[in-house]
Amino acid sequence: METVPPAVDLVLGASACCLACVFTNPLEVVKTRLQLQGELQARGTYPRPYHGFIASVAAVARADGLWGLQKGLAAGLLYQGLMNGVRFYCYSLACQAGLTQQPGGTVVAGAVAGALGAFVGSPAYLIKTQLQAQTVAAVAVGHQHNHQTVLGALETIWRQQGLLGLWQGVGGAVPRVMVGSAAQLATFASAKAWVQKQQGQLYGGLTDCMVKIWRQEGPLALYKGLGPAYLRLGPHTILSMLFWDELRKLAGRAQHKGT
Repeated sequence: METVPPAVDLVLGASACCLACVFTNPLEVVKTRLQLQGELQARGTYPRPYHGFIASVAAVARADGLWGLQKGLAAGLLYQGLMNGVRFYCYSLACQAGLTQQPGGTVVAGAVAGALGAFVGSPAYLIKTQLQAQTVAAVAVGHQHNHQTVLGALETIWRQQGLLGLWQGVGGAVPRVMVGSAAQLATFASAKAWVQKQQGQLYGGLTDCMVKIWRQEGPLALYKGLGPAYLRLGPHTILSMLFWDELRKLAGRAQHKGT
């Protein structure tokens, strides 16, 4: 992977994940509504305004307008910037120190970096979830906090629950991000290294690879494992890693030109 200073990786990692967040925040809004609805419906106290993904998107758009699909975006960007800035910074430090070259080093470095990032970004994630749940009474699920802005939400939670109230749910967030970060960073680094090593032997580039697969296995072979891959990695992970890698390349080239 391109080598850039950890401080630069902090900015690049945060920027990459914020770019991905713009595209995937609508999915987060729908996911949050569906999750809250499922929890409350299990108690037998609420109707079911959301039915499946497509219908839920339409329900959000009808109730809150198209911009409603971007509810909580500011908080989401804050969370991605904080969490992933810390995560990529710590991972870059581990790379610079040579820890990722040790057996299992990428997994350990990814896990520790993810845990630290999740802890730092936990307040922003809490606010993001509360903002995404807010809607009109007819389709409301979960407690409606009625926050107006991110700063207003911070102030309200701080005033009502104290400083520790901003870290509600951190016990569940840290292990989740820790495991996901270890898997994402380790898999990404290993897969990229393998592809770079094998590309000249197997294929002459992306187009050549696609043509050979099409000829040998048919067009559907290009979509092998699409369902499991999407459900496992998700669009946000894919976009984040792509943006991060491309930004690192640009930063690396600029650094070489400067020297």
